[in-house]
Amino acid sequence: MDMVEKKEVNGVVAYTLGIVSIVLAFFSSLAGLTFGIIGFVKSRKDHSELAKTAKKMNLIGIILSLIVFAIQVAILYTKLIKIIPGLTA
Repeated sequence: MDMVEKKEVNGVVAYTLGIVSIVLAFFSSLAGLTFGIIGFVKSRKDHSELAKTAKKMNLIGIILSLIVFAIQVAILYTKLIKIIPGLTA
């Protein structure tokens, strides 16, 4: 496999990871964050149009994962306050 084909593969892999990270952001935010970061790193190795699109998708997946994770932590905290009365600061 020559260098051009390897870069094209990086773009396709990054694009696929971007889609996976967006989908997983709603089901498992930490997995979505992980796939988004891996895809973002892969997309930086290529400078094609597909890699630029993949970079945007991975950023969207990372941001969505962080937002959903923050919401999950907030919901968990409010439920824990109801269960454990001395938890409030």
